[in-house]
Amino acid sequence: MEVMITGKQLDVTPALKDYVEARAEKIKKYTSKATQVIFTLKVEKYRHLAEVLVKVKGYILQAEQETDEMYASVDKAMSKIERQLKKYKEKLCDHRVHNDMVLEEGPPSEAWEKAHIKKRKQFAVKPMPLEEAALQMDLLGKSFFIFGNEKNKGINVLYKRKDGSLGLIEPNR
Repeated sequence: MEVMITGKQLDVTPALKDYVEARAEKIKKYTSKATQVIFTLKVEKYRHLAEVLVKVKGYILQAEQETDEMYASVDKAMSKIERQLKKYKEKLCDHRVHNDMVLEEGPPSEAWEKAHIKKRKQFAVKPMPLEEAALQMDLLGKSFFIFGNEKNKGINVLYKRKDGSLGLIEPNR
């Protein structure tokens, strides 16, 4: 398992590096399939942010935490990752996924986008079956998930509806 530690506006001291690596070793307790653990540690004024990204057998688990102290942020972020790993193991045993998908569409206007977007992220879109995308969305604890659909070879958005069911957005070709 590869552990990468990046400090933004922060010098990663040997003590902090050792602490983070020790916390990353706890992932082995849940799975031996983790290939990479990426820590991004940031300091913004008095806020200490720790972001953890774990790649496990094609899945990505992610957690962010902010506190007044870096060690506490790392602890809390790793606790979130550990909960996600427990959930991941349970899902692998369960194999049940909701199949009540619904088609909806409607992109936001450019004026709305310019006025309201506060943060942008980029990531690789991996082709996967719908069931795997639903599992990945649930593991990340997000209300939506963008993925490459293996079936129709297009980019799709899977999302949770207010009634708890799942919806699927597929672009017209």
